Amino acid sequence: MFIALEGPDGSGKSTIMELIIQYFNEQNIDFISTREPGGTAIGEEIRHIILDKKNKNMAAETEALLYAASRGQHVHEKILPALEAGKIVLSERFILSSLAYQGVGRGLGIEEVRMINDFAIKGLRPDLTLFFHVDPILTLERKVSEEEGDRLEKEGSSFHKRVYSGYMELLDTYSDNLQIIDASKSIEEVFSQSIVYIENIIKKREEIL
Repeated sequence: MFIALEGPDGSGKSTIMELIIQYFNEQNIDFISTREPGGTAIGEEIRHIILDKKNKNMAAETEALLYAASRGQHVHEKILPALEAGKIVLSERFILSSLAYQGVGRGLGIEEVRMINDFAIKGLRPDLTLFFHVDPILTLERKVSEEEGDRLEKEGSSFHKRVYSGYMELLDTYSDNLQIIDASKSIEEVFSQSIVYIENIIKKREEIL
């Protein structure tokens, strides 16, 4: 089973991811956790290139292709082998991020970005996507004020507004296997709702098997 956590920068994905990992360990669930971009040695090198503030002149097309390359390696080296071994895969971000950030945020087009990603990952999609919904501008301002921020986090508010609108458009298109969680609530409430959705899909999968 493949579970992806999605949402704007600063929506709390990393914090909830850590809590889900702790929960899985306590429940003795066989799983792996990973992230994008990255997840593999090659992917982490690509991640550094993408997020390095020195690469401010990176073309939008280059950025999209780098994400797809990292994702392709991630799927073939880490995600598919884990799924074939019967493990749950928990990933912070997947293809929905590229469709929103590069497809809409960079103006490359959702369909164009989807095509290069599907070539890289052979059309793989998560069994469950948890989308953490929150106003990205407020959370991003807080995040960047607390730390320097990477190349994408330091993009202007207009970029992140476009990304947010892209997500809103995609939530309708990719409504299958997607659950929206109000990330403005407390961490405890967000985590609790996440676990409800995860347990539901695990139960349904067990009933089928």
